[in-house]
Amino acid sequence: MKKHIYLLLLVLSIFSCKEQKKDNVTKSDLPRIAIAGLGIESSTFSPAQTGEEAFHARIGDSIFGRYHFFDEGSDIRKRADWVPTLLGKSLPGGIVTREAYESMVQKTLKMLEENGPYDGLFFDIHGAMSVVGLEDAEGDLIKRIREVIGPDVVVSTSMDLHGNVSETLAKHSDLITCYRMAPHEDALESKERSIINLLERLESGKGKPAYKAWVPVPILLPGEKTSTRIEPGKSLYAKVPEVADQDGVIDAAIWIGYAWADEPRNHAVIMVTGDDKEKVTTGAEKLAKAFWDVRNEFEFVAPVATLDESLKMALNSDKKPFMISDMGDNPTAGGAGDVTWTLREILNRPEFKTDNGPSLIYASIPGPELVEKALEIGVGGNISALAGAAVDDRFAPPLLLTGTIEAIKEGDRDAEVEVVVKIGSVHVIVTKKRKPYHHKSDFTDLGLKPTETDIVVVKIGYLVPELYDMRGDWIMALTPGGVDQDLERLGYKNIKRPMFPLDKDMETPDLSARLIPASDSGN
Repeated sequence: MKKHIYLLLLVLSIFSCKEQKKDNVTKSDLPRIAIAGLGIESSTFSPAQTGEEAFHARIGDSIFGRYHFFDEGSDIRKRADWVPTLLGKSLPGGIVTREAYESMVQKTLKMLEENGPYDGLFFDIHGAMSVVGLEDAEGDLIKRIREVIGPDVVVSTSMDLHGNVSETLAKHSDLITCYRMAPHEDALESKERSIINLLERLESGKGKPAYKAWVPVPILLPGEKTSTRIEPGKSLYAKVPEVADQDGVIDAAIWIGYAWADEPRNHAVIMVTGDDKEKVTTGAEKLAKAFWDVRNEFEFVAPVATLDESLKMALNSDKKPFMISDMGDNPTAGGAGDVTWTLREILNRPEFKTDNGPSLIYASIPGPELVEKALEIGVGGNISALAGAAVDDRFAPPLLLTGTIEAIKEGDRDAEVEVVVKIGSVHVIVTKKRKPYHHKSDFTDLGLKPTETDIVVVKIGYLVPELYDMRGDWIMALTPGGVDQDLERLGYKNIKRPMFPLDKDMETPDLSARLIPASDSGN
């Protein structure tokens, strides 16, 4: 009997060892993938500068919280040994200070060096970051990362379609993709695609693609003219899957580029990656030609007018809310967010001088001095304090806002503190720090009723989906600021010329695909 028990225990022990060994082998066989990236749109035409705190950098495992597909137990989480380092994402703004950039880069490089080696890197960036003293910030970042992780690691880069793809970024990215929708309703879907492409190349042993086709297209247009909601953007981006879904092609992408920075890399780009040279190159050229052929068809996604014309339309409309985009100082595109010109014009109009005038919400203007004073006075009190133009006073000075405090809310990640000041029939939202207003709850949490308000003015370009669905009517006002929609007024000096639409009569450019060498090619 004892002999049988002994044999049984021996069998169980051997089986247990085999299972443990199997588990260890399985774990060691998983690809080891790092995560890193910095994301911001930086206007070089704004006097604002962006510091490190604006990036709200996540370190280590906290990075997983940005992506639903990294939830514990998810398929993607199980398929690799993930090494999250630093991921910083900022609201669009002014050029990033060199000190802030170097601080975040050094932290990233240190963590990458301490936790290597790696099979892959998920490089999550926007693509329109400008840094003091650099012409190609993302190119500099990935080049320095390569010096740490080595040329053999497979890098999958995920970007905003308003980013810029320089040859340096294209070389050091093995797989690369961007959003296919503007507004960016497919942002997380695109990031997930980037990761799945990386996992499949590592798991299959195929590694880096054999070919990367890059086509610079000399077009520089604002996002407000290139939305995929309308033509020709809608049909243009519908051609991307036709190329990307072919056998022998891994992915295809069209970058519109970023119009409010003055660097040689600011222009449209097409990239296609894959193992079939013919399909990769012809696909890239097909998309580039399609883009060039419709260049004259791009129009603003909504009607545009001067602010005066916009207000007259809104006042004569019976649709609520009539939404007006204060485009020139749009913080979601890189504006300083504190230009007071539009608010000054509104408050000077006689229609809004009395309490029973047409109701209007203005969102928003930074005014830390007013906010501090409001916290002392409290809701229901009267206030008179300056707001706005602390950063960008080129078009109008700080405004003295005199009215009644109707709401105070603390704790917002971006604004920190929000104060609603009633001036005549205008509700002005004043923030400690700039904040774009994207959601209905941004207003209702302050006790405001946007759907019952006559006019809602937001510092934004094209309306994000929630505001778009909320609108009664909508117009985009051509207002001044660091992201002026009149590109002719910006005064470019460093972009490559000729460039459409600045050089409307330029000759048809060479749209041949250029094959970019792999990062480990030595070229």
